[in-house]
Amino acid sequence: MPRKPAAISEEQENEMEEIEPVMNKKNDEVETLNRLLAAVLDYLSDDEVEVIDIEYLLENTEGLREWWTQYREKNRKKIEEEITKALGDLSIEELENLREKIKGNDKE
Repeated sequence: MPRKPAAISEEQENEMEEIEPVMNKKNDEVETLNRLLAAVLDYLSDDEVEVIDIEYLLENTEGLREWWTQYREKNRKKIEEEITKALGDLSIEELENLREKIKGNDKE
């Protein structure tokens, strides 16, 4: 004898309604990334392009500069952690030289 389909509880319906916008956002993000990747690959595969101009790509691919800026900001923490780990391996002289370079940059 076939089973009756299980009734979806109100709680499950609410969960599904909460997940739906997240899934739509992810799909939009994937579509945007696909478009950006396609634009970059079109440019790179163009036989007439002799020198790759990153600035040209950023200027002429809608949304690419914004994506690149966001990507760099997201990776800021990782870069900071890598630098912190590397500082532990430097000698006192190297650390002092680095401090002088940083102070020199602050004055500019």
